[in-house]
Amino acid sequence: MDFIDPILSVASQIYTLVENVKANKKRCQRVSHRVKTLEELVRSIKQREQGQTSADIEKALKELSITLKSAQELIKKYTLANWVERILNSSSHGDEFNTVNERLNDAFQVLSGALQVDQGNMLYQVFELTSREKEDEVDRREDDTELKRLLLDYMKSQQEKTDAMLREFQHVKNNVETVVEILNKPSITNEVIRMIKSDELKYEHPKVPFMTTSTSEVYRGEYHGFSVAIKRYIDPVNTCAREVRSVFNKEVETMKRFESPNILRMFGICVQDENGPSPQFLIIMEYCEKGSLRQVLDSECKLSWTRKACMCLDAAKGLYRLHQTEEKSKVHGCINSSKFLVAKGYTVKLGGFELAKTETSLKKSTKDKDIRSLCYSPPQMLNNINHVYSKECEIYSFGIVLWEVATRKRPFEGWSNQEIYQKVCKEKFQEPLPDDCPEPLEHLINTCRAYDSFQRPSAGVLVDKLRSMVAQLEEQ
Repeated sequence: MDFIDPILSVASQIYTLVENVKANKKRCQRVSHRVKTLEELVRSIKQREQGQTSADIEKALKELSITLKSAQELIKKYTLANWVERILNSSSHGDEFNTVNERLNDAFQVLSGALQVDQGNMLYQVFELTSREKEDEVDRREDDTELKRLLLDYMKSQQEKTDAMLREFQHVKNNVETVVEILNKPSITNEVIRMIKSDELKYEHPKVPFMTTSTSEVYRGEYHGFSVAIKRYIDPVNTCAREVRSVFNKEVETMKRFESPNILRMFGICVQDENGPSPQFLIIMEYCEKGSLRQVLDSECKLSWTRKACMCLDAAKGLYRLHQTEEKSKVHGCINSSKFLVAKGYTVKLGGFELAKTETSLKKSTKDKDIRSLCYSPPQMLNNINHVYSKECEIYSFGIVLWEVATRKRPFEGWSNQEIYQKVCKEKFQEPLPDDCPEPLEHLINTCRAYDSFQRPSAGVLVDKLRSMVAQLEEQ
């Protein structure tokens, strides 16, 4: 297999890079250790006779090659002279290690299974879930403590510079304080999804909803120091608090599997006046100050290609978290640019499926059928209404969202459903991208929108390639 030697070569380069990292040393060393374990599996496969390797192993090796290049780019940025500036300008410091480690674990599960690695084997122990999570948490704490010291030392050295550099220094100081604040602030995913008491919520006054639907009003507020959106149901269909609690408690376990910085956080529900004649039902979720991705793209804000690529990466991380749960067929089911929310720092989060069963128990059903545009539908579903919706279908829809980020336009705007069907299904048409779109991004978006679903990448591969792309754009 002609991609085994490149895998071993990239692994060797990673080991060399790790010796020169200036920050996040523990996490970089941990990645190197896990790559070393995977290298042993790859060498075992290389020793097999030709023809003894399954298609699944070849696919896993091909994806591992992409993952290792992504890991190499991640580690590389902590070896460069400008690593401090990179951290100060990052909106999600440290999060990138999570998905790299998850992708390495994906590869290990496939390769170790194919080679029948025993659970008592030392290689298996490197990727055992409980110890892996503990190791990653210890590494994070030690790296963050060291990083705070390095950043504060850097700030002090800047203060000693001449008055001519004072204005530039003030900018650096503000960024350092922001990063230290982020490192000290409790993680939003540490909050348990639970029943919330009324006195734990603070509302923005006056109490005016910033969004209203036919069934609810949404207010801005605060919960445990986090900005939250509080959705209040108007005249809920189910006024039995006990039944709503039962549905919620069953759904909480499901929601815990989707905890990610790039999935809209749900904090829980609150029932007011539970024993009264008209109890109030509130759902508390993370507040994203910039609104939906579609609203951001429609606004006048300036977005560089580096910013756009970062937003695409965030969105892909959210989709990857959804697709890689233990439920093999887990999909969102309605991916579009309005289902992604944008928080401070242009961090993109996937929403639109949290606590769906709980909300259904409160909403009044409507008889009006929503006639939706077909612009996010893949050719397979346009050709056959009974085609089973799959992850490959969802990648096509996600490709349309990436096209929206790149162009800031609405897909197939002004087109009828019949025109969309004719162009996409019969003519295999793809709406063009801007002339100045970076070539790797253009290729990735077009691959997601491929007519043949077999050619579309997985969400994991998307994350790997977008991370490498962002690193390259930041270097320019």
